[in-house]
Amino acid sequence: MDKIELACKNLEKSFSNKLIFKNLSFKLTNSSSLVITGRNGTGKSTLIKVLSNLIRESNGKKYITINDKLIESEQQYLSIGLIAPYLNLYDELTGYENLEFFYNLKFQRSNKSNEENIHDKLKYLLEKVNLYKRRNDLLKNYSSGMKQRLKLAFAILNNPLILLMDEPRTNLDEEGIKVVYEIAEKQKENGILIIATNEHDDTKLCDESINIENYK
Repeated sequence: MDKIELACKNLEKSFSNKLIFKNLSFKLTNSSSLVITGRNGTGKSTLIKVLSNLIRESNGKKYITINDKLIESEQQYLSIGLIAPYLNLYDELTGYENLEFFYNLKFQRSNKSNEENIHDKLKYLLEKVNLYKRRNDLLKNYSSGMKQRLKLAFAILNNPLILLMDEPRTNLDEEGIKVVYEIAEKQKENGILIIATNEHDDTKLCDESINIENYK
C-alpha cells in the first residue's frame, strides 16, 4: 500500500482582493477523512477547487507526497478523484462514451491492446453506480440524478489515493446516496477522503472537520 500525505500550511485564497479564507493548515494521511463545513458561499467549493488544482491558492503551501516523494502539481491529478456539481460532461455522448473519453484523456491510453481492460474497468464503474443498463443512452437523456452518479464513476476512474467530494448527494435519491456512502467508506480504508457539505449525515462519514468560516 502506498503511503500518501496531503498537507496544507497557511493556505489562502482571494479573488479580486476579496478574501475567501486564510491561515488554513491541516495534514492528512492514509485512512484520514476530513469534512469541510460552512454556510453557502463561504468558500467550501473554493477550497475543494484549490485542493484539486482547478484553481491556484493565493498564498501558503499545498503538497502531496507518495511514499515520501513529493508529487509535482502537474502530476497530482493522477492521484486525485473529484465529484462536484460544477464538473461538466458531454450531453452528445453516451454515458459509456463519456467515461471512455475521460479515461483515455486522463491516462493517455488509446492503443488497441488496452481496449479490453478499459472495457472491463468501465463496465465495473457503471455497474457500481447502477448505470450499466443505461450506458448507451445519450447523456442529454439522463436525469440529473443519473448525471450525478456518472460523475461519481468519473471520480473513481483512477482508484484515487485522494477522493474529493463537493456536495456529493446533489440530485441523488436514497439509492444514489447509498452508493456515495459505500464509495466513501471504501475510500477510507486506504486513501484520503475529503467532503465539502452541510448535510448532517455526510459529516458523520469523516473523522476530522473544519468550518471554513473560521479562516477569515
